[in-house]
Amino acid sequence: MAKRLIPTLNRVLVEKIIPPSKTTAGIILPESSTKLNSGKVISVGPGLRSNEGNTIPPSVKEGDTVLLPEYGGTQVKLGDKEFYLYRDEDFLGYITDLMVSSEASRIRGILNFEDC
Repeated sequence: MAKRLIPTLNRVLVEKIIPPSKTTAGIILPESSTKLNSGKVISVGPGLRSNEGNTIPPSVKEGDTVLLPEYGGTQVKLGDKEFYLYRDEDFLGYITDLMVSSEASRIRGILNFEDC
């Protein structure tokens, strides 16, 4: 039977993104370049309650790609898949697809992954 984990409070269920171990040209990448430091948000809790009783929603939503801390998260196994639970405030940032030209991104101080 399929199971779905619904996080509580401001917790977020993440599946780590496994980077490729070699390039399309067949060059094997060093282990340091294949760290699991990003993940896809699978499920999000409802958020925290403020002192006034209002719900403070998490800053991420299902499907977002987030930058993960090197350490932390609670490992959860559902079936044969491995997931991690994080608190919303543990994420270091978001990874998005930019729809701007390379030159415009440099002017604004944004570094595209393609520029590296």
